Amino acid sequence: MQWTQARRAQKMNPSVIREILKVTEKPGIISFAGGLPSPKTFPISAFQAACDKVLREDGHAALQYAASEGFAPLREQVAAMLPWPVDPAQVLITTGSQQGLDLVAKILVDEGSRVLVETPTYLGALQAFTPAEPDIVSVASDDQGVDLDDLRAKAEGARFFYVLPNFQNPTGRTMSEARRAALSAEATRLGLPIVEDNPYGDLWFDQPPPLPLTARNPEGCIYLGSFSKVLAPGLRLGFMVAPKSLYPKLLQAKQAADLHSPGFNQRMVAEVMKDGFLDRHVPTIRALYKTQRDAMLAALQRHMPEGVQWNTPAGGMFLWARLPEGMNAAQLLPRAVERGVAFVPGWAFYAGQADARTLRLSFVTASVAQINTGIAALADAIREQSLASALPSTVEST
Repeated sequence: MQWTQARRAQKMNPSVIREILKVTEKPGIISFAGGLPSPKTFPISAFQAACDKVLREDGHAALQYAASEGFAPLREQVAAMLPWPVDPAQVLITTGSQQGLDLVAKILVDEGSRVLVETPTYLGALQAFTPAEPDIVSVASDDQGVDLDDLRAKAEGARFFYVLPNFQNPTGRTMSEARRAALSAEATRLGLPIVEDNPYGDLWFDQPPPLPLTARNPEGCIYLGSFSKVLAPGLRLGFMVAPKSLYPKLLQAKQAADLHSPGFNQRMVAEVMKDGFLDRHVPTIRALYKTQRDAMLAALQRHMPEGVQWNTPAGGMFLWARLPEGMNAAQLLPRAVERGVAFVPGWAFYAGQADARTLRLSFVTASVAQINTGIAALADAIREQSLASALPSTVEST
Protein backbone atom coordinates (compact mmCIF):
# COMPACT_ATOMS: atom_id res chain seq x y z
CA MET A 1 0.00 0.00 0.00
CA GLN A 2 1.36 3.40 -0.98
CA TRP A 3 0.03 6.47 0.78
CA THR A 4 0.02 9.75 -1.12
CA GLN A 5 0.54 12.66 1.21
CA ALA A 6 -1.03 16.07 0.71
CA ARG A 7 1.26 18.85 -0.40
CA ARG A 8 0.69 20.62 2.90
CA ALA A 9 2.07 17.59 4.74
CA GLN A 10 5.39 18.06 2.96
CA LYS A 11 5.58 21.54 4.47
CA MET A 12 5.37 20.23 8.02
CA ASN A 13 8.58 19.90 10.00
CA PRO A 14 9.33 18.59 13.48
CA SER A 15 9.77 21.13 16.25
CA VAL A 16 13.48 21.74 16.78
CA ILE A 17 12.72 22.41 20.43
CA ARG A 18 10.88 19.11 20.86
CA GLU A 19 13.80 17.27 19.32
CA ILE A 20 16.25 19.01 21.65
CA LEU A 21 14.04 18.17 24.62
CA LYS A 22 14.71 14.50 23.90
CA VAL A 23 18.39 15.20 24.47
CA THR A 24 17.64 16.92 27.77
CA GLU A 25 16.04 13.74 29.11
CA LYS A 26 19.51 12.23 29.46
CA PRO A 27 20.63 12.03 33.10
CA GLY A 28 22.71 14.97 34.26
CA ILE A 29 21.72 17.42 31.50
CA ILE A 30 20.90 20.94 32.70
CA SER A 31 18.34 22.25 30.24
CA PHE A 32 17.88 25.87 29.27
CA ALA A 33 16.12 24.66 26.12
CA GLY A 34 12.43 24.07 26.75
CA GLY A 35 9.82 26.77 27.13
CA LEU A 36 8.35 24.85 30.05
CA PRO A 37 6.87 26.66 33.05
CA SER A 38 8.39 25.69 36.38
CA PRO A 39 6.38 22.82 37.90
CA LYS A 40 6.89 24.55 41.25
CA THR A 41 4.24 27.04 40.12
CA PHE A 42 1.48 24.51 39.45
CA PRO A 43 -1.35 25.07 41.99
CA ILE A 44 -2.00 21.38 42.64
CA SER A 45 -3.98 21.77 45.84
CA ALA A 46 -6.28 24.36 44.26
CA PHE A 47 -6.96 22.03 41.34
CA GLN A 48 -7.49 19.08 43.62
CA ALA A 49 -10.20 21.00 45.47
CA ALA A 50 -11.71 22.25 42.22
CA CYS A 51 -11.69 18.75 40.75
CA ASP A 52 -13.58 17.36 43.74
CA LYS A 53 -16.14 20.15 43.64
CA VAL A 54 -16.72 19.97 39.87
CA LEU A 55 -17.23 16.21 39.96
CA ARG A 56 -19.44 16.41 43.03
CA GLU A 57 -21.68 19.26 41.88
CA ASP A 58 -21.52 19.14 38.07
CA GLY A 59 -19.91 15.83 37.19
CA HIS A 60 -22.30 14.64 34.51
CA ALA A 61 -22.12 17.91 32.55
CA ALA A 62 -18.37 18.18 33.06
CA LEU A 63 -17.80 14.76 31.50
CA GLN A 64 -20.25 15.26 28.61
CA TYR A 65 -19.72 16.86 25.20
CA ALA A 66 -19.78 20.66 25.50
CA ALA A 67 -20.32 23.85 23.52
CA SER A 68 -17.63 24.59 20.96
CA GLU A 69 -17.42 28.21 22.09
CA GLY A 70 -16.36 27.12 25.57
CA PHE A 71 -17.77 27.03 29.09
CA ALA A 72 -19.81 30.23 29.47
CA PRO A 73 -18.60 31.19 32.98
CA LEU A 74 -14.98 30.80 31.88
CA ARG A 75 -15.58 32.97 28.81
CA GLU A 76 -17.09 35.60 31.08
CA GLN A 77 -14.06 35.45 33.38
CA VAL A 78 -11.70 35.87 30.45
CA ALA A 79 -13.63 38.88 29.17
CA ALA A 80 -13.64 40.46 32.64
CA MET A 81 -9.88 40.09 33.20
CA LEU A 82 -8.81 41.82 29.97
CA PRO A 83 -7.93 45.54 30.09
CA TRP A 84 -10.44 46.70 27.49
CA PRO A 85 -14.21 46.13 27.11
CA VAL A 86 -14.78 42.61 25.76
CA ASP A 87 -18.10 40.91 25.07
CA PRO A 88 -17.89 37.28 26.28
CA ALA A 89 -19.49 36.37 22.96
CA GLN A 90 -16.15 37.31 21.34
CA VAL A 91 -14.19 34.84 23.50
CA LEU A 92 -13.42 31.40 22.06
CA ILE A 93 -11.83 28.86 24.40
CA THR A 94 -9.10 26.93 22.58
CA THR A 95 -7.05 23.82 23.23
CA GLY A 96 -4.02 25.85 24.17
CA SER A 97 -3.23 29.12 22.43
CA GLN A 98 -1.35 27.03 19.87
CA GLN A 99 -4.73 25.95 18.51
CA GLY A 100 -5.61 29.60 18.13
CA LEU A 101 -2.70 29.98 15.72
CA ASP A 102 -3.91 26.97 13.75
CA LEU A 103 -7.43 28.40 13.52
CA VAL A 104 -6.06 31.76 12.36
CA ALA A 105 -4.15 30.01 9.58
CA LYS A 106 -7.20 28.02 8.52
CA ILE A 107 -9.49 30.99 8.07
CA LEU A 108 -7.09 33.75 7.01
CA VAL A 109 -4.33 32.13 4.94
CA ASP A 110 -4.47 30.86 1.38
CA GLU A 111 -1.62 29.43 -0.66
CA GLY A 112 0.73 32.30 -1.42
CA SER A 113 -0.87 34.71 1.07
CA ARG A 114 1.54 37.19 2.56
CA VAL A 115 1.90 36.85 6.33
CA LEU A 116 4.18 39.20 8.26
CA VAL A 117 6.11 38.14 11.37
CA GLU A 118 8.72 39.69 13.63
CA THR A 119 12.44 38.94 13.37
CA PRO A 120 12.84 36.48 15.02
CA THR A 121 9.44 35.00 15.89
CA TYR A 122 7.78 32.14 17.73
CA LEU A 123 8.63 28.77 16.17
CA GLY A 124 5.17 27.35 16.93
CA ALA A 125 3.55 30.09 14.87
CA LEU A 126 5.75 29.27 11.89
CA GLN A 127 4.73 25.62 12.27
CA ALA A 128 1.05 26.54 12.44
CA PHE A 129 1.13 28.85 9.43
CA THR A 130 3.43 26.88 7.11
CA PRO A 131 1.04 24.04 6.09
CA ALA A 132 -1.31 26.67 4.59
CA GLU A 133 1.57 27.49 2.20
CA PRO A 134 1.77 31.25 2.79
CA ASP A 135 4.55 33.62 1.87
CA ILE A 136 5.89 34.32 5.36
CA VAL A 137 7.77 37.62 5.36
CA SER A 138 10.10 38.58 8.20
CA VAL A 139 9.89 42.23 9.28
CA ALA A 140 13.00 43.78 10.79
CA SER A 141 12.84 44.28 14.55
CA ASP A 142 15.00 45.79 17.29
CA ASP A 143 14.95 45.76 21.07
CA GLN A 144 11.93 48.10 21.07
CA GLY A 145 9.88 45.95 18.72
CA VAL A 146 9.03 46.04 15.03
CA ASP A 147 10.76 48.40 12.60
CA LEU A 148 7.88 50.48 11.25
CA ASP A 149 9.71 51.55 8.10
CA ASP A 150 10.29 47.93 7.15
CA LEU A 151 6.68 47.10 8.04
CA ARG A 152 5.41 49.78 5.67
CA ALA A 153 7.64 48.48 2.90
CA LYS A 154 6.28 44.94 3.26
CA ALA A 155 2.65 45.46 4.34
CA GLU A 156 0.95 45.69 0.95
CA GLY A 157 -1.36 42.72 0.45
CA ALA A 158 -0.50 41.10 3.78
CA ARG A 159 -3.29 39.14 5.47
CA PHE A 160 -2.02 40.02 8.95
CA PHE A 161 1.01 40.82 11.09
CA TYR A 162 1.73 38.28 13.82
CA VAL A 163 3.38 39.80 16.88
CA LEU A 164 4.26 38.96 20.51
CA PRO A 165 4.68 42.34 22.22
CA ASN A 166 5.31 41.08 25.77
CA PHE A 167 8.48 39.20 26.81
CA GLN A 168 8.63 37.68 23.38
CA ASN A 169 9.45 34.08 22.63
CA PRO A 170 12.32 33.70 21.75
CA THR A 171 14.03 37.01 22.55
CA GLY A 172 12.35 38.03 25.80
CA ARG A 173 12.06 41.61 24.50
CA THR A 174 9.08 43.86 25.23
CA MET A 175 7.66 46.31 22.72
CA SER A 176 7.81 49.85 24.11
CA GLU A 177 4.74 52.02 24.61
CA ALA A 178 5.90 54.43 21.92
CA ARG A 179 6.38 51.61 19.41
CA ARG A 180 2.98 50.08 20.25
CA ALA A 181 1.19 53.36 19.77
CA ALA A 182 2.96 53.93 16.46
CA LEU A 183 2.37 50.34 15.28
CA SER A 184 -1.32 50.47 16.13
CA ALA A 185 -1.76 53.77 14.31
CA GLU A 186 0.22 52.58 11.29
CA ALA A 187 -1.59 49.25 11.06
CA THR A 188 -4.92 51.08 11.16
CA ARG A 189 -3.77 53.46 8.42
CA LEU A 190 -2.55 50.56 6.27
CA GLY A 191 -5.60 48.41 6.92
CA LEU A 192 -3.27 45.71 8.23
CA PRO A 193 -4.85 43.27 10.72
CA ILE A 194 -2.80 42.24 13.75
CA VAL A 195 -2.70 38.84 15.43
CA GLU A 196 -1.45 39.56 18.96
CA ASP A 197 -0.11 36.59 20.91
CA ASN A 198 0.25 37.23 24.64
CA PRO A 199 1.02 34.07 26.64
CA TYR A 200 3.61 35.76 28.89
CA GLY A 201 2.08 39.18 29.58
CA ASP A 202 1.25 38.47 33.24
CA LEU A 203 4.82 37.36 34.01
CA TRP A 204 6.32 40.83 34.48
CA PHE A 205 8.99 41.40 37.12
CA ASP A 206 9.05 45.07 38.12
CA GLN A 207 6.17 46.70 36.28
CA PRO A 208 3.40 45.52 33.96
CA PRO A 209 3.89 45.92 30.20
CA PRO A 210 2.07 48.61 28.23
CA LEU A 211 -1.52 48.20 27.09
CA PRO A 212 -2.07 45.44 24.50
CA LEU A 213 -2.29 46.36 20.83
CA THR A 214 -5.77 44.85 20.70
CA ALA A 215 -7.01 47.27 23.35
CA ARG A 216 -6.14 50.13 21.00
CA ASN A 217 -8.02 48.75 18.00
CA PRO A 218 -10.18 45.72 18.92
CA GLU A 219 -11.80 45.47 15.49
CA GLY A 220 -8.42 45.25 13.79
CA CYS A 221 -6.89 42.56 16.00
CA ILE A 222 -7.20 38.94 17.08
CA TYR A 223 -5.90 38.41 20.60
CA LEU A 224 -4.50 35.08 21.84
CA GLY A 225 -4.01 34.16 25.51
CA SER A 226 -3.13 31.09 27.52
CA PHE A 227 -3.66 29.49 30.92
CA SER A 228 -0.51 27.40 30.46
CA LYS A 229 1.93 29.93 31.92
CA VAL A 230 -0.18 31.09 34.88
CA LEU A 231 -1.83 27.79 35.85
CA ALA A 232 -0.56 24.64 34.11
CA PRO A 233 0.22 23.65 30.49
CA GLY A 234 -1.16 20.14 30.93
CA LEU A 235 -4.68 21.56 30.98
CA ARG A 236 -4.24 22.55 27.32
CA LEU A 237 -6.47 25.59 27.61
CA GLY A 238 -6.12 28.95 25.95
CA PHE A 239 -8.42 31.53 24.47
CA MET A 240 -8.82 33.95 21.63
CA VAL A 241 -10.72 37.21 21.39
CA ALA A 242 -11.87 37.99 17.87
CA PRO A 243 -13.90 40.67 16.10
CA LYS A 244 -17.52 39.59 15.78
CA SER A 245 -17.19 39.52 12.01
CA LEU A 246 -14.52 36.78 12.22
CA TYR A 247 -15.82 34.81 15.18
CA PRO A 248 -18.28 32.54 13.31
CA LYS A 249 -15.62 31.23 10.93
CA LEU A 250 -13.13 30.69 13.75
CA LEU A 251 -15.83 28.76 15.58
CA GLN A 252 -16.52 26.60 12.52
CA ALA A 253 -12.80 25.85 12.19
CA LYS A 254 -12.71 24.95 15.88
CA GLN A 255 -15.69 22.61 15.50
CA ALA A 256 -13.97 20.82 12.63
CA ALA A 257 -10.73 20.50 14.60
CA ASP A 258 -11.88 19.05 17.93
CA LEU A 259 -15.57 19.87 18.55
CA HIS A 260 -14.62 21.59 21.81
CA SER A 261 -11.80 21.95 24.32
CA PRO A 262 -12.01 19.68 27.39
CA GLY A 263 -15.13 20.70 29.30
CA PHE A 264 -13.93 19.20 32.57
CA ASN A 265 -10.71 21.24 32.43
CA GLN A 266 -12.65 24.39 31.63
CA ARG A 267 -14.90 23.94 34.64
CA MET A 268 -11.90 23.34 36.89
CA VAL A 269 -10.16 26.50 35.69
CA ALA A 270 -13.35 28.52 36.12
CA GLU A 271 -13.73 27.17 39.67
CA VAL A 272 -10.10 27.96 40.56
CA MET A 273 -10.29 31.47 39.10
CA LYS A 274 -13.66 32.58 40.42
CA ASP A 275 -12.46 34.07 43.74
CA GLY A 276 -9.51 36.09 42.41
CA PHE A 277 -7.03 33.24 42.70
CA LEU A 278 -4.82 34.51 39.87
CA ASP A 279 -4.32 37.83 41.65
CA ARG A 280 -2.79 35.91 44.56
CA HIS A 281 -1.03 33.16 42.60
CA VAL A 282 0.68 34.95 39.70
CA PRO A 283 2.83 37.21 41.94
CA THR A 284 4.48 34.07 43.34
CA ILE A 285 5.39 33.02 39.80
CA ARG A 286 6.82 36.45 39.06
CA ALA A 287 8.96 36.39 42.19
CA LEU A 288 10.35 32.94 41.40
CA TYR A 289 11.11 33.75 37.78
CA LYS A 290 12.72 37.08 38.64
CA THR A 291 15.07 35.31 41.06
CA GLN A 292 16.00 32.82 38.35
CA ARG A 293 16.47 35.53 35.72
CA ASP A 294 18.75 37.45 38.08
CA ALA A 295 20.73 34.29 38.74
CA MET A 296 21.23 33.70 35.02
CA LEU A 297 22.26 37.31 34.39
CA ALA A 298 24.77 37.09 37.23
CA ALA A 299 26.14 33.77 35.96
CA LEU A 300 26.49 35.13 32.43
CA GLN A 301 28.37 38.15 33.77
CA ARG A 302 30.58 35.90 35.86
CA HIS A 303 31.42 33.17 33.37
CA MET A 304 30.97 34.26 29.75
CA PRO A 305 34.03 35.02 27.62
CA GLU A 306 34.46 38.34 25.90
CA GLY A 307 32.30 38.85 22.84
CA VAL A 308 29.18 37.03 24.07
CA GLN A 309 26.17 39.37 24.26
CA TRP A 310 22.79 38.99 26.01
CA ASN A 311 19.74 41.05 26.91
CA THR A 312 17.90 41.66 30.19
CA PRO A 313 14.26 40.59 29.83
CA ALA A 314 11.75 42.50 31.97
CA GLY A 315 9.55 39.44 32.37
CA GLY A 316 8.63 36.11 30.84
CA MET A 317 10.77 33.00 30.59
CA PHE A 318 13.53 33.63 28.04
CA LEU A 319 16.83 35.39 27.53
CA TRP A 320 18.42 35.95 24.10
CA ALA A 321 22.16 35.64 23.62
CA ARG A 322 24.58 36.10 20.73
CA LEU A 323 27.90 34.39 20.23
CA PRO A 324 31.10 36.12 19.09
CA GLU A 325 31.79 36.73 15.41
CA GLY A 326 32.41 33.57 13.41
CA MET A 327 30.62 31.19 15.79
CA ASN A 328 27.51 29.09 15.10
CA ALA A 329 25.05 28.17 17.86
CA ALA A 330 23.89 24.98 16.12
CA GLN A 331 27.49 23.78 15.93
CA LEU A 332 28.01 24.72 19.57
CA LEU A 333 25.05 22.67 20.83
CA PRO A 334 26.62 19.16 20.65
CA ARG A 335 29.72 20.43 22.44
CA ALA A 336 27.53 22.02 25.13
CA VAL A 337 25.53 18.81 25.57
CA GLU A 338 28.80 16.93 26.08
CA ARG A 339 29.43 19.29 28.97
CA GLY A 340 25.95 18.68 30.38
CA VAL A 341 23.97 21.73 29.26
CA ALA A 342 21.41 22.33 26.48
CA PHE A 343 19.88 25.38 24.80
CA VAL A 344 17.96 26.18 21.61
CA PRO A 345 19.94 27.56 18.63
CA GLY A 346 18.32 30.76 17.44
CA TRP A 347 18.15 29.90 13.72
CA ALA A 348 14.90 27.95 14.25
CA PHE A 349 13.01 31.16 15.09
CA TYR A 350 13.68 33.01 11.85
CA ALA A 351 11.27 33.12 8.92
CA GLY A 352 13.92 34.73 6.73
CA GLN A 353 17.69 34.95 6.90
CA ALA A 354 18.73 33.53 10.28
CA ASP A 355 21.40 34.87 12.60
CA ALA A 356 23.37 31.68 13.26
CA ARG A 357 25.12 33.25 16.25
CA THR A 358 21.95 33.56 18.36
CA LEU A 359 20.56 31.23 21.02
CA ARG A 360 17.61 31.12 23.40
CA LEU A 361 18.07 30.39 27.09
CA SER A 362 15.13 29.59 29.35
CA PHE A 363 15.77 30.39 33.01
CA VAL A 364 12.57 29.18 34.70
CA THR A 365 12.95 25.41 35.12
CA ALA A 366 16.50 25.27 36.50
CA SER A 367 17.43 26.03 40.10
CA VAL A 368 19.80 28.87 40.94
CA ALA A 369 22.57 26.32 41.53
CA GLN A 370 21.85 24.58 38.22
CA ILE A 371 21.83 27.93 36.43
CA ASN A 372 25.28 28.76 37.72
CA THR A 373 26.65 25.31 36.88
CA GLY A 374 24.98 25.23 33.45
CA ILE A 375 26.10 28.71 32.39
CA ALA A 376 29.66 27.92 33.49
CA ALA A 377 29.58 24.75 31.38
CA LEU A 378 28.15 26.66 28.42
CA ALA A 379 30.88 29.27 28.74
CA ASP A 380 33.51 26.53 28.71
CA ALA A 381 31.93 25.04 25.59
CA ILE A 382 32.02 28.45 23.89
CA ARG A 383 35.70 28.88 24.69
CA GLU A 384 36.44 25.38 23.43
CA GLN A 385 34.46 25.95 20.21
CA SER A 386 36.12 29.30 19.65
CA LEU A 387 39.55 27.73 20.07
CA ALA A 388 38.67 24.89 17.68
CA SER A 389 37.41 27.37 15.08
CA ALA A 390 40.59 29.40 15.29
CA LEU A 391 42.92 26.40 15.12
CA PRO A 392 43.15 25.92 11.30
CA SER A 393 44.18 29.51 10.68
CA THR A 394 46.70 29.30 13.52
CA VAL A 395 48.23 26.17 12.04
CA GLU A 396 48.49 27.78 8.58
CA SER A 397 50.17 30.89 9.98
CA THR A 398 52.90 28.80 11.58
